[in-house]
Amino acid sequence: MLQLLVLYGSRACEHDVSIITGVQALTAADPMKYDVTPVYIDKQGRWFTGEALRRMDFYTHFDERQLIPCMLVPAPGGGAHLVKQKTGLFGGHGVLVKPDCALLAFHGMNGEDGTIQGLLELYGVPYTSAGVLGSATGMDKIAMKLIYRGCGLPVTDMCWFERADWEAGREDILGRVEREIGYPAFVKPANLGSSIGISRAKDRASLAEAIDVAASFDRRILVEKGVEHLKEVNCAAVGYGEDVTVSPCEMPVTWEEFLTFDEKYLRGGKGGKGGKLGPAKAMPAKGAPVKGGGAKGMQSLSRRIPAPIPDETTAEIQRMTREIFRIMDLKGVVRVDYLLDTEANRIYVNEVNTIPGSLAFYLFEAMGIPFRELIDRMVDAAMRARRERDASTFSYGSPILQRAAGNR
Repeated sequence: MLQLLVLYGSRACEHDVSIITGVQALTAADPMKYDVTPVYIDKQGRWFTGEALRRMDFYTHFDERQLIPCMLVPAPGGGAHLVKQKTGLFGGHGVLVKPDCALLAFHGMNGEDGTIQGLLELYGVPYTSAGVLGSATGMDKIAMKLIYRGCGLPVTDMCWFERADWEAGREDILGRVEREIGYPAFVKPANLGSSIGISRAKDRASLAEAIDVAASFDRRILVEKGVEHLKEVNCAAVGYGEDVTVSPCEMPVTWEEFLTFDEKYLRGGKGGKGGKLGPAKAMPAKGAPVKGGGAKGMQSLSRRIPAPIPDETTAEIQRMTREIFRIMDLKGVVRVDYLLDTEANRIYVNEVNTIPGSLAFYLFEAMGIPFRELIDRMVDAAMRARRERDASTFSYGSPILQRAAGNR
């Protein structure tokens, strides 16, 4: 039985969304295949484990006295140990588990951006998300769009600048955006997701306000030209290397107006519950909206699966999803979001989510792959990627040290 860590939370604006994905993954993992240990990182960066973390209601009445403070440390001989923080690193009962694999359910900075991935690479622990390169570039919208553009993929017109540029010359920046982008424009922090800090600007006054908002979240700001006759279409993929399965496309019903964080995740159900994280339980007739679902009280944002778009458009989006998966050297589950200009019949790549909300399991359920099997595929991809890495040479003998020591 594999020792599987599920890591989530962390110091990120999308912290709460990550909790939902993490608990969903904990629930879905096959107990006959995995001994699953939850690892929650709080907003201060503290690590905890404990059975209470499996209950969604625990997070609304958080009591760390029910949890075990922990940390991940290198293990003798390779790999890592999850240990109790208040005891010796390797002595006696201090070691909680030596993980075989880590399933990452982070969203946003300090988790989805390559930081945790780098730690796990250093320790030699297989993990389910994209690697350091794919995670870092997938998190930074500016780097991501420049890569897409360089690879010949269609992206909307864009410009970018830093907070220091904005603070030094507001009028110059406003004029540049108006010349290069025009209105409507979307202003985004470079390194956030879930629509946090993103605004739609229709004139100079709203543009200045939008830049102020984005600059409060990140020092790098992206401005993109708005698509007038817009529909959003999303497509997910799972796998590693050439072995990639692409999902059906989905279309959120409510994209006629830009979705804020609350509209994405808190619509539907009583008490403000519901949102994009909930599952779609069945694959309806083409173009029919999928409603409801209910993992831990979450309801699905109204969506259409498969998206009501021409077959050739679906095929092109799925082709580009495979290409992006290869270009960015991704693995595990990703979701690529596209913008459709319905009047011009043009497709634009918007962004890739290297750890999508709920791991996009509802898209794979719609093609007959249950969440439990999706986790199996993610773990398999993580283990294969680790074997590939271990097959590479990481040492090279040379006389450089002898020469530095004065020996010939």
